[in-house]
This record gives sequence, C-alpha cells and structure tokens, in this order.
Amino acid sequence: MTNVLHPWHGVPYGDDAPKIVNAVIEIPQGSRAKYEIDKASGLLKLDRVIYSSFYYPCNYGFIPQTYGDDKDPLDILVITSLPVQAMTLMEAKVIGVMQMIDSGDGDDKIIAVAANDPSVNHYNNIEEIPQHFKNELKHFFEEYKTLENKTVKVEEFEGAAKAHKIIEEAIASYKTLMNTK
Repeated sequence: MTNVLHPWHGVPYGDDAPKIVNAVIEIPQGSRAKYEIDKASGLLKLDRVIYSSFYYPCNYGFIPQTYGDDKDPLDILVITSLPVQAMTLMEAKVIGVMQMIDSGDGDDKIIAVAANDPSVNHYNNIEEIPQHFKNELKHFFEEYKTLENKTVKVEEFEGAAKAHKIIEEAIASYKTLMNTK
C-alpha cells in the first residue's frame, strides 16, 4: 500500500524558512482558472474560472504547514521566467509581502522569486522588482473579483523582513492548530 502525502500537511515548509521556503504551486502564471488545494483530500480542485478577463500575473500557491489569517495555508506568489505546472514543489526566496483585505479578512500574499531560476533569483527585496510589475500585481488582485461583486483592498507592499515575520507567525499558527511542536 502506498501512502500519498497531503501537500499542506505532509510537505515541510523548508529548512531555511522564513528566508527560503517550499512553495506548492496551485495556479500557473497566465491562468484564468482558480485552483486550490482541497483541504480534506489534498487534491487540486477547480474553485472557479475567474469571472473577468484577467490572468494570474505570476505563479500562485501556498507554503506548506502554515496557517494564515484567512484560515487557509499562507499564500505565496512566485515570480519565475516561465509558468510553472500546478502541483510543482519549488524552493522560493522570499522578497516581500502584499497585504490585502479580501471580503473583510486579512489575506497576505507572500512574494518570492524562484530560488532555482537564474532570471529572477538575484532579487533579494521587493524594492528591486520593477514598479510596473508591482502595479500589475496590485491591479490584478484589486479587480479580479469585481464581477463577483466582491471587494478586495490591497495595502502597500512590504519588504522581506515583514514577510519573514508573517511566515514565522503562520508556521506557529499551524503548529498550534495541529497541536504539533
């Protein structure tokens, strides 16, 4: 009999967390499909097709064994030079965070670069990312739920130090939730 690990619970967050974390990609860059991990089974589930003509501007996933303010695994946006297949496990170097309020709840998006992609792994902090790309990220997340009559408010981008603190808190929240040490 083969045991399959649940991507949220069975994969570690990474030995070098919070600076370099494991990311499980749910949505490839350029997709209009909103996939997410089904908490019960660990399978990738189609949540919906985005109602508007928006495409994810970078790879979107989560950091395993974390628990965010939105009662889900902590979200991570991983910048790469190419779209990454859904359910890919990859090392991501954390460079910042985009803090959001989604339908009244905190919904932080950790921003990282693929640690093994030489086109982007030289970035170390969010300030190094071109302003236009940050504007695209902000615009996408502010507008992608508009046709669903949902409101998302994007706060300012914060640097790596703030992101590291959020990841540490999400790891601690997961350990408390799962009663692990």
